[in-house]
Amino acid sequence: MSGAARTISVRPATRSDLPQVLAFIRELAVYERLEDQVIATEADLAAALFGARPYAEVVLGCLGETPVGFALFFHNFSTFLGKPGIYLEDLFVRPEARGLGVGRRLLAWLARTTLERGCARLDWAVLDWNEPSIGFYRGLGAVAQDEWTTFRLTGAALERLAGTP
Repeated sequence: MSGAARTISVRPATRSDLPQVLAFIRELAVYERLEDQVIATEADLAAALFGARPYAEVVLGCLGETPVGFALFFHNFSTFLGKPGIYLEDLFVRPEARGLGVGRRLLAWLARTTLERGCARLDWAVLDWNEPSIGFYRGLGAVAQDEWTTFRLTGAALERLAGTP
């Protein structure tokens, strides 16, 4: 690979990147063995990322000019700290680009953005079987929050609770 092709950069995604973003989401889902759960469309992503009220942001990790990974994130808030944070929903680097520093550069960009925006912390979750990623995150100094259990309401349970007076 030439030196120019190995140059790593991180840039915000634009509307024209939506097909690439959706492709990364689908590739991540395959890696996580969750491909049957991806129902997002480019229109869904356009509304969520670039609509009147953006709910999330995406940055692309590129080798040269070619996107090879992405990070999708949004703001959360710590009531105890009284400050916003950034929650990294998804981080993915294509297998052929792993080990070249793309994931680290994406996380470094997010760390800088967290500080520049006055946020107190950067949080994310990882599947418990994903040992390569867990090892990578620990190597960066990230600490697992093992005392917390994540809960989720979706579908009928969400609708049932929403209908409770």
